[in-house]
Amino acid sequence: MLEQPFFGRRLKQLRTERGLSQAMLAGDGMSTGYLSRLESGARKPTPRAVEHLAAQLGVDVSAFDEEGTGDSLSQALAIATSLESDESLQALEHALAADAGPEQDQPLRWQALWRVAAWHRRHHHQERERKLLEELVEIGDRLGQPALRVRGLAQLARCLRAGGEIGRAADTAAAAHRLAREHALAVPDIAASLLALVSVESEAGRLADARAHADELTALTADRRDSLWAEALWTGAAVRVRQGDPEAAQKLLDQALEGFPSSGNLALWTRLRLAAARLHMQKPTPELDAAEQYVEQAESGLAFLGIEGLEQEVTCLKAELAYESGQFADARTLLDRVLAAAPQMTYRNRVRLDILDGRLLIVEGEEQAGLDRMRALAEEAQASANIDLAADIWRLLAETLSGARGATS
Repeated sequence: MLEQPFFGRRLKQLRTERGLSQAMLAGDGMSTGYLSRLESGARKPTPRAVEHLAAQLGVDVSAFDEEGTGDSLSQALAIATSLESDESLQALEHALAADAGPEQDQPLRWQALWRVAAWHRRHHHQERERKLLEELVEIGDRLGQPALRVRGLAQLARCLRAGGEIGRAADTAAAAHRLAREHALAVPDIAASLLALVSVESEAGRLADARAHADELTALTADRRDSLWAEALWTGAAVRVRQGDPEAAQKLLDQALEGFPSSGNLALWTRLRLAAARLHMQKPTPELDAAEQYVEQAESGLAFLGIEGLEQEVTCLKAELAYESGQFADARTLLDRVLAAAPQMTYRNRVRLDILDGRLLIVEGEEQAGLDRMRALAEEAQASANIDLAADIWRLLAETLSGARGATS
């Protein structure tokens, strides 16, 4: 089918399956700009262009017809697994949409959904990730394989929690943990369910349950030195912060910071340093110099990651540091930079942006606007069962008002 946009999608699929860049496919007989417009569907292909592209790809012209590509999902999955780029994963997502019939190989589809969902998670596309994970959970249930069911449920719970759906996330995480224990699954599967469960219990203010499950998690992973071990320590530290014990939290987080190398998982290595920076900021006497050092370390990894949401998270934390240092104009500049870029981050981090905006409004003299903003955030958090977050907002509101009124008295 040589009509657009079908031709463009098929052309891009064939190119990415072969690991070719647009420049490599265009060759000497076509400009990359023209090829790009063909792939986007903005230009209709001429017979001469079709013949040139078919020759470059080593296929017959009939290969551009989307009909008869029943094995495209397995091909796209193989390419995405061996060459994990944005283009190969976009092609895999397209293959998922094209091959959604009831005759589809369900285990194969599960694997493709898992990989594409992880890609959307890295880029903070939460709504798209959630839809993919919900289908993945349905397939796991149909297949009746406990490990697949637990993996799907645990990841869906984490996605729901990141989106602020705490009640549903808690039920989903509890179901994953129950299944993992009932079927005596491997440590990674039990740990994945616990990571999800602890995070939602903490958000819901169920700190005793969260602490018990966090301790179970750290004991379960104590003999490891991988990403799972580092995440377990980080999770245990987060619970202790919420229990008002920052020193115990720092001991756990220090183990992960010292024992987990950047070569293990650069994104996690970076996030651990952001967690350490925030911990130093949250202490009864904030340690802003230490927090700034960890933010600088986190920034060093950003250039190699290319994750916009993580870059925004670092900028947001720098804005909070500027606020705590009394550099309100700098804080406003950094905050506005993130807000202008359509924030791609978790629900909690998006709320942090709005909290900072409300606090800045108050110190900038727009007290009522700041009050209204923060009250609305606290009420929204309470309504969605984010009890811990709501308590933080009320505390910060009281501190901000006290500081602003003290400065003018």
